[in-house]
Amino acid sequence: MARKHSKYDSRDDVAEEDGAPAAAVVCWLCGRPTGKTVISHHPVPKSRGGRDVVPMHPICQQMLIANFTNSELQRHGMDVDGLLADPNVRKFVDWVAKKDPDFTATLTKKQR
Repeated sequence: MARKHSKYDSRDDVAEEDGAPAAAVVCWLCGRPTGKTVISHHPVPKSRGGRDVVPMHPICQQMLIANFTNSELQRHGMDVDGLLADPNVRKFVDWVAKKDPDFTATLTKKQR
């Protein structure tokens, strides 16, 4: 079956064809609109059988990776409320809520 669009073409023109602007993508963890860089994050790690992906800011993904092991992320699964119940995550989300969508910073390393 033939492709409607070339796989090498930019997809920026899709919203213009439909006549509607592209919908803003919202970060799965913090709920803010994403900026130019969007990460497709596996809430359940691929090494643990996860297939679903969610859009996230790079800084939000870094925070999850720094604070949780793969086993902990597997237990939480797609439950973002369970992650937000953690005090470190809640503090981070409250802090990053005031930042620009493209904001990035260096986070602490894993404490193992």
